[in-house]
Amino acid sequence: MIALFLLTNNNVNAQKQHEIFRQKIEKILPQAKGTVGVAIMGLEDRETFLFNEGLKYPMQSVYKFPLAMAVLNQVDKGKLSLNQKIHITSKDLLPNTWSPIREKYPKGNVDLKLSEILAYTVSQSDNNGCDILFRLIGGTKKVDAYIHSLGIKSIAIAATEEEMHKDWNAQFANWCKPRAMLRLLEIFYKGKALSKTSNDFLWKVMTETTSGPNKIKGLLPKSASVAHKTGLSDTKDGVLAATNDAGIMTLPNGEHVAIVVFVSNTPVDEKTRDGVIAQISKAAWDYYLAKK
Repeated sequence: MIALFLLTNNNVNAQKQHEIFRQKIEKILPQAKGTVGVAIMGLEDRETFLFNEGLKYPMQSVYKFPLAMAVLNQVDKGKLSLNQKIHITSKDLLPNTWSPIREKYPKGNVDLKLSEILAYTVSQSDNNGCDILFRLIGGTKKVDAYIHSLGIKSIAIAATEEEMHKDWNAQFANWCKPRAMLRLLEIFYKGKALSKTSNDFLWKVMTETTSGPNKIKGLLPKSASVAHKTGLSDTKDGVLAATNDAGIMTLPNGEHVAIVVFVSNTPVDEKTRDGVIAQISKAAWDYYLAKK
């Protein structure tokens, strides 16, 4: 009877902490003054939290994560190689878009390894690198089909970076529900889709992400390791279409938390909207760490 009593008390306490955490997140969401979709999962125990997850959110550059998975799948099949050289011309380096590749090689006419282009695209969110990869793999439809083949259905990859920069509405063709991105992160973490070599490479470049330092990582300890991909749209009529971050936090105890935060249709400034993502991430970090 004593053991049963202790077990019951533990369950009650866990349920209480679960509800306190949920309420804490719900108090953060209104700060964005827009729509915030959230999906969080402890990757060891699979305890999951979902908020506003049924909507279709524009991914922005978060979609470079599934793009990288699709490219690495082709590497695993022997159709591509991380060491193969890709010739980049001046036509590949479009102006008026974020592109560290173009900044380093303004005239193009350079051969870069596929591994380098992937690193630019994921770690530094290079838009020209992104479209070079789309062309290499056969277009957005190929990436979309690959991700769907993994059982991820509530996602659409339909427009390149060039297309999104030409047409404001094109960005909304690249949408995802938070639960779907969470599931893709879980598949990635468990190594169910790629070889260990490819998985380790992608983990490395995602951990080296330099964009959006004040999003998921904003309030975490400076030593925190996060493998993530950010996304950010332009602003129109004072409203930002989307600012996002999705990734996997490694806790000090060695366990992992997958987190997806999609913020859309927000008029608030960058500090506030990044703060929403940071607060949610820190709350998740504290909650899952305290469970042990």
